Amino acid sequence: MYPRIETISGKILLGKHLKMSLKENKTVELWRSFMPLRNRIINPVSSDLFSLQIYQHINDYMNPESEFVKWAAMEVSDNMEIPQGMDSYYLSGGLYAVFLHKGGPQNFRETFHFIFNEWMPVSGYIVDHREHFELLGEKYKNNEPESEEEIWIPIKRWES
Repeated sequence: MYPRIETISGKILLGKHLKMSLKENKTVELWRSFMPLRNRIINPVSSDLFSLQIYQHINDYMNPESEFVKWAAMEVSDNMEIPQGMDSYYLSGGLYAVFLHKGGPQNFRETFHFIFNEWMPVSGYIVDHREHFELLGEKYKNNEPESEEEIWIPIKRWES
């Protein structure tokens, strides 16, 4: 489950967003509102979906009560035409550790435990204060045991 390290350029996303916390998770509500509208996006780069989290403070991803903004979105070539009911977001890009998660959301806890409690402390990297996201591609099968998605964690070199 070791990651690949990748630098990405900025991306334009179109989608919907909601403020939530892990304790008051509205992910299902967000995706239910986005999925019927996604076919209105006229200039997608691919069919991949982004589940993006924007945390106010760098360690908020560790606190179940911290509020963050979550997006359900697709990458587009430009944001000249934004479908009604959607917004545009610019993903800033940068250095990421990319982990493959297999299984449904019930397995996320063990994946995140590995990332933050096993890999990160010995990696030479620390979490950077940028967007976290999951990339849901062709192998993503919602709630299925054989589902696969990529978890993108923003990182920077640890400096002592």
